[in-house]
Amino acid sequence: MAETISRALRDGAFEGEHAPALTIKDTINTPFGSFVFNHILTQLTSNILAGKSQARGVVLVALSRPPSFYVELLKSKGFDVTSSSKWLRVLDCYSDPLGWKSKLMERGTVRNPYEETILKTSLCKNLKELDKALSSIIELGKEIVEEGNGRFAVAIDSVSEILRHSSPPSVARILSHLRSHDQVSCIFCLLHVDLHEAKVAATLEYLSTMHADVEPIVQRTNGQRNTSEDLPMVEQCFKRGKFHVRFKRRNGRVKVMREELYVEGSGIKFTEVSSADGLTAQGLVPKVQFNLELSEKEKLDRAKVVLPFEHQGTGKPIQIYDGRKSLNESETEEKQASVDKPQTPEDSGRGEIIYFRDSDDEMPDSDEDPDDDLDI
Repeated sequence: MAETISRALRDGAFEGEHAPALTIKDTINTPFGSFVFNHILTQLTSNILAGKSQARGVVLVALSRPPSFYVELLKSKGFDVTSSSKWLRVLDCYSDPLGWKSKLMERGTVRNPYEETILKTSLCKNLKELDKALSSIIELGKEIVEEGNGRFAVAIDSVSEILRHSSPPSVARILSHLRSHDQVSCIFCLLHVDLHEAKVAATLEYLSTMHADVEPIVQRTNGQRNTSEDLPMVEQCFKRGKFHVRFKRRNGRVKVMREELYVEGSGIKFTEVSSADGLTAQGLVPKVQFNLELSEKEKLDRAKVVLPFEHQGTGKPIQIYDGRKSLNESETEEKQASVDKPQTPEDSGRGEIIYFRDSDDEMPDSDEDPDDDLDI
């Protein structure tokens, strides 16, 4: 499933459509969103360097991590960071998001509060001015494509940090503008859901074509506290979790996929949902006073039940009258019936309706009896 996300971001935007967008959501119970974000980032970088991606490079908006963190991340994955100027630009919103350090440097209080890095970065000194941040993202992307017709990807490592300084409508407007830009190939971002109202997450889901939820293995009800017996389960929740992804297709349908993720060192691994966890989930279902399944004897008894309107196997052929018999044949059958069964006073008051087709060209309503399964 993580590969499906990577392929969708790799393929990018279709002609005349907005760029695909992925929103990764996590909570404090399963803080694996950053691991998923880093995994998607490295997968997209690999596709760009291999020439398989629509995007020629990535504009990384660093909000929760310094640029030096991503230098070490790329090095650990085997990428040549010295040549990153060809395919990577970083908008540093982490070092001085409100411009306080730059003011101290102007006063001479500090000399150079910004750390140096080999990545080509641009400093954002006021995160409250989103329009300037948007212009910086577009300018950095154009540096990658070198004034050509190519596209670039946008990665935002924490939308929650932007929402600390800006309103949700402003953030939604910026994301929508990026999706509709003709040089943006794809967008993916991370959101810490439990820090915001439900309507914020709903807004980002509406703007996204894919949204991934990182959830704990065991869901707990509100107010339920952990005990000493639950410590092994709590420890497991910080090592693995559920990964639910919803894909919005072009025809309007939604595809849901599920996997499990495991934390291994500095990375994660995705696997299919195991049967053991299915049994665990069944064990968490509250016990009831009745059985939800049938035994073998009950299944046999149910199979022996004869439905009231089902054919009982009398062996008589089923004939469907469609008006094909001639008048002479009908009169002959009527005479034969009158000979076989004498008329009684009770039958004298009875009548019947006889229908004859005008010709064989007239097609009957249906050659199949809709009530064939009824014993009438």
